[in-house]
Amino acid sequence: MIGKLKGVVEALGEDIALIDVHGVVYEAYCSARTLQTLPQVGEAAVLFIEMIVREDMIRLYGFATEAEQKWFKLLMTVQGVGARVALGTLSTLSPSELTSAIALQDKAMVGRAPGVGPKLAQRIVTELKGKAPAIGALDAGVIGLQSALGEGAAGGNVADAVSALVNLGYGQAQASAALAAVVGREGADTATEKLIRLGLRELSS
Repeated sequence: MIGKLKGVVEALGEDIALIDVHGVVYEAYCSARTLQTLPQVGEAAVLFIEMIVREDMIRLYGFATEAEQKWFKLLMTVQGVGARVALGTLSTLSPSELTSAIALQDKAMVGRAPGVGPKLAQRIVTELKGKAPAIGALDAGVIGLQSALGEGAAGGNVADAVSALVNLGYGQAQASAALAAVVGREGADTATEKLIRLGLRELSS
């Protein structure tokens, strides 16, 4: 099995990277996010690899981070999510954004990914509830929100508050971090309006 590739970028395509490892060129399918982080052709690169072996093919999938690789494997456990949909999801949402969406049961956020309709988005947030990979690189605010809410599934009031802060121009991670602090002090059953007000105070402090 191939777990990681360390080599030189041979070429980059729309959804693929060719990595030359001591004269052997490996073809790895990647998310748009990973492709954007790779260096230019001729420069050294490292990809975490997930190898899928089937009767009619052997295919490598490459990831810039271990967090992205673990989310790919986790997404593939959901019925109806194949490699293409998993990569599309990771092209649309970063690992921390995906963690936040699952924690908040935000199917609309997951549904932004290509090939993910409302029913599949609902299945993803439901089946992956509380299963986010334990990776240190994940956003501290998201992890804090999950810890504050126990199982990692936010109530509708918290999800609405995060959404409201995002609509006001704050990033998903910023909003999650602020509300993690608020929920830790006030409790998860705090009214939405109060969460928004205290969240804004947290963000401005």
